[in-house]
Amino acid sequence: MESMRSSDVLRMVPPHPSPSPERDVQPEWSPARRVLFRFAFAYLVIYNFPFPLDFIGLIPHAEVIVQPYSDLWNALVPWVGKHLFHVAITVQPNGSGDTTYNYVQVFCFLAFAVIATLVWTILDRKRRNYSRLYEWLRIYVRFSLATAMISYGGSKVIKSQFPSPPIGRLLQPFGDASPMGLLWTFMGASTAYTVFAGASEMIGGLLLTVRRTALLGALVTIGVMGNVVMLNFSYDVPVKLYSAHLLAMAFFLIAPDVRRLVNFFVLNRNAEPAPIQPLFQRSWLHRGALVIRTVFVAGCVVLALYQAFSSRNKYGDGAPKSPLRGIWSVEELETDGRARPPVLTDETRWRRVVFDYPGNLSIQLMNDSRLRYNLNLDVAKGAMVLIKRDDPNAKFSFALQQPAPDVMTLQGVLEGHKIRARLRRHEAQSFRLTSRGFHWINEYPFNR
Repeated sequence: MESMRSSDVLRMVPPHPSPSPERDVQPEWSPARRVLFRFAFAYLVIYNFPFPLDFIGLIPHAEVIVQPYSDLWNALVPWVGKHLFHVAITVQPNGSGDTTYNYVQVFCFLAFAVIATLVWTILDRKRRNYSRLYEWLRIYVRFSLATAMISYGGSKVIKSQFPSPPIGRLLQPFGDASPMGLLWTFMGASTAYTVFAGASEMIGGLLLTVRRTALLGALVTIGVMGNVVMLNFSYDVPVKLYSAHLLAMAFFLIAPDVRRLVNFFVLNRNAEPAPIQPLFQRSWLHRGALVIRTVFVAGCVVLALYQAFSSRNKYGDGAPKSPLRGIWSVEELETDGRARPPVLTDETRWRRVVFDYPGNLSIQLMNDSRLRYNLNLDVAKGAMVLIKRDDPNAKFSFALQQPAPDVMTLQGVLEGHKIRARLRRHEAQSFRLTSRGFHWINEYPFNR
């Protein structure tokens, strides 16, 4: 589950505000509140940085800062892991956001935030409050959270994060699926629900970008991300750390309005409107900020949808299909010159070979388990290369022949064994999960 972030410069206020004397006469915060704010400020900025510098090249030459900053963490996190936790960090951040690296990095974020809080408290003990800085921190968090929600929502509105279940997944025994695989199949099987989930995320993100609707946006985001966090924890999806942080940021944004929300929703009392103080005293700054925000948000939405569309056409439902796409039954198989008839007691014998996307191949065994490989296929030359998914250097070459369109022979070496196989392609198979469809009327539950 990649994140996008935005600039705190973009917070909007009503046009032509009049100076407000209350801005200069803010009540004094308690010592505990000031310390808590310092910690929250330090942690949220450290966690979200280098946003917005790393946001789609928004700032020219930002890599001058972003790359050294990334290199610093890549050096520091393994060092902390080795010397403090006695673990060797060999896996850098990848498709999983819950690696050992990520957990150690979050520990570092917390440690630096605590240190910053202590130093700040010592050097700034006489400060009455941080009302102004708090407003700008909320801007930073709002847009950081908003861009993440718009990005994730776009990948569902245009169905790319959860593509339709591929053939190999449909052939897989239900109980053999991982919890995450089951969730991906559940989402991918319903375009309508996937689009609904994405639209909810995008609506929450868009509402966050406007000051007057920011509270509503945070509440929508809490509802959406609360469900996402539970799915990630319940189905072992490795985006637990990141999704939990997004949810925490939404709660941070509603913190000033908790009393008003409780009065309105729980105690049935009047909830006074929250004052919206201007950030700028000059009207041209407000107009400029309004233009920047509008352009930024529009660009963020367009970019999210474009990236989702490109991903869908490259990896998802719109991606090219293999020229051999289909389910191929293994009619004959020889391993090291020994014939292996299709009997259930030979659990590791090939049962089916599945071609779906051009770069992938799966072999289903007689015990219904699967061997999955990356694939380089050249039908014209009659050659294919299988590549182990966890070891790109392990490659296995096969000669391929097609005496008829739906008949194939394979000959090569796989995992040290000589293989010769004759395969036959089935006619297009209909699976209940993808063919059942929607029915307004069901005389009886169709629960199979």
